[in-house]
Amino acid sequence: MVFGVVGYAFRKLDYPLAPMVLALVLGDSAESSFRQSMLMSQGDLRIFFANWLVGSLTGLALIALFWPLISGGIARLRGSATAAPRG
Repeated sequence: MVFGVVGYAFRKLDYPLAPMVLALVLGDSAESSFRQSMLMSQGDLRIFFANWLVGSLTGLALIALFWPLISGGIARLRGSATAAPRG
């Protein structure tokens, strides 16, 4: 019943359901894998940049995570550059 109400609210608010379903399905395994890697590396975050493959995937994930901030900053810079008076 609760999930039905949540799904209805998401649909009314035009919120996509696919990210929520992915988070529910993959969240537990991602958290346990993160915990395992932190235990293996004794808390050192450099394990996520240990070789080129892992580093590139981590970098792409970080770019995807922060893309809304990056694109907003670029748009703001472009907007202020075009709005500047020429004299």
